Amino acid sequence: MSTSRTALTLAATVGLAPVLVAQGLHVRRTTPRLPGASGPLRGSAPGPDPLRLLVVGESTVDGVGAGTHEEALTGQLAAALARRLGRGIDWRVAGRTGANARTVRTELLDEACRERADLVAVALGVNDTIEMRSPTRYRRDLLELVVTARRALGPVPVLLAGVPPLAAFPSLPQPLRLVLGLRGEALDAAAATLADLPGVTHCPVPRAVVDPELFAADGFHPGPAGYRLWADELAEAVALG
Repeated sequence: MSTSRTALTLAATVGLAPVLVAQGLHVRRTTPRLPGASGPLRGSAPGPDPLRLLVVGESTVDGVGAGTHEEALTGQLAAALARRLGRGIDWRVAGRTGANARTVRTELLDEACRERADLVAVALGVNDTIEMRSPTRYRRDLLELVVTARRALGPVPVLLAGVPPLAAFPSLPQPLRLVLGLRGEALDAAAATLADLPGVTHCPVPRAVVDPELFAADGFHPGPAGYRLWADELAEAVALG
């Protein structure tokens, strides 16, 4: 993000702070609280020579907006990878609704990495955006997450899903939607620089995922069709990487 755009985002955040706080509280009170996906936290997509997939992150990894993990991001990603790679996929989920990059690293990652993995996918950024984390802080937390995972698993490839474009979330009113959208873009641009590291791929969230028709009932999370589109894009990034 350019310096001028960063300055604009900061000015909007500060200048509109009272309105943003009031709108944020209203959204918290009125947005339906959907549960995470039900069912097992592991599964498989059939095929030869199975690849071990570990997906870590926030509520999208917890599967909010989908009935089961097969319909949510992890299961859909496993199915998409199986199709593109011609391999089986053994997948595991380590997600928590409300988590940010730091809490995933400090509270979820150690246990998740006790089993081997051939690919780690990371889906974060919405909570870091809402919590007004700086791009520098977000990048540092993501970097520490990558380093921690590789310390436990070896030089495993890491796929960083982009920060979802909050400017398109139906549940967010203006100007809160605009400001969070700008801040999310800044965090995503910082995360994208980690793709300079060997074996790290960054994949922006496709705009098609935030079609209002593809959101869950809360207007904040994808439904199964949105997860499928997102998973297809992530699988393509892995196949090309």
